[in-house]
Amino acid sequence: MFHRIFAIAKKEYRQLKRDTRMLFIVFFFPVVLLAIFGYAINFDVKHINIAVYDQDKSDYTRDYINGLISSEYFDLVKYVNNDDEIKTLLDEKTVQAVVVFPNDLSRRLNNNEEVKVQYLVDGVDGNTATVIVNYVNAATFNYSLKLTKEYLAVTGKKMYVPINLEPRFWFNPELVSVFFLIPGLMGMILIITAVISVSLSIVREKERGTIEQLNVSPLTSIELILGKILPYIVISLINAAIVLIAGNVLFGIAIKGSILLLLLGTLTFLFAAIGLGIFISTISDSQQVAFQAANVSSLLPSLILSGFIFPIESMPTVIQWVTNITPAKFYIVILRA
Repeated sequence: MFHRIFAIAKKEYRQLKRDTRMLFIVFFFPVVLLAIFGYAINFDVKHINIAVYDQDKSDYTRDYINGLISSEYFDLVKYVNNDDEIKTLLDEKTVQAVVVFPNDLSRRLNNNEEVKVQYLVDGVDGNTATVIVNYVNAATFNYSLKLTKEYLAVTGKKMYVPINLEPRFWFNPELVSVFFLIPGLMGMILIITAVISVSLSIVREKERGTIEQLNVSPLTSIELILGKILPYIVISLINAAIVLIAGNVLFGIAIKGSILLLLLGTLTFLFAAIGLGIFISTISDSQQVAFQAANVSSLLPSLILSGFIFPIESMPTVIQWVTNITPAKFYIVILRA
């Protein structure tokens, strides 16, 4: 039994070695995908283009703006002189936000009166707009605190802060989105390459007519399937190692935890992916159909239903149940752990 399985595996390995297209899909395609998606998909909002409409032109406004653009989050593009310029800049997407200072800002501050600074934010992308507002609120709070301390120092009064909140973020102290995205991207890439390679391998036998020769051979169905998938299990494990190394080299994603548990989880995940590839090969009559079916059945569920980008907890209850049929959902949890 075993020698027949290894004979089929050896035959599959030789065919794979001669197929340059398949070699590209198996070895180079994952790294290329990881690099492209890893650098292209980024939830970190930085270098936001802003404009300033300063009607007060005081030291207060200049100090506020200097504090705002001294961080990596805001880039000052232009000072505007009227409301029409603001509308033009926002309409043309030249800036994402405009700071409007009232003309009596310095007078009101000197009289210890409340001051309102207006922010006009492009709200087309709701998530980005929310992040911009949060950044601005934090910068405004810091500047207000600075002014309060200066006022108290001049008047000789003291300010008591009864509660000082000190947040500590575990596992991702700098809140860099790449540490959330890349592990999910690794799982998505592995299932895509495994499903595509296995489905194309078996369908190729159908197109060449050699599947009939295998059917009349003394091989059992289990021996044939095991012999066909054995090289892809080994290659997928090598592929997983390459993707993990690439994730570490390109994005600094280090493995923290048990490598053995990660290996067992990867093996289980690959068996599920290969099983899906075998199913696709049984219902496909050509490599073109198999390739399209493999892409749709592996890419879309892994992208939408795995928790790679969209939190599963935020989905409707019925959709949360549906996500349990997606192998990538569980593997991404393993990778992120």
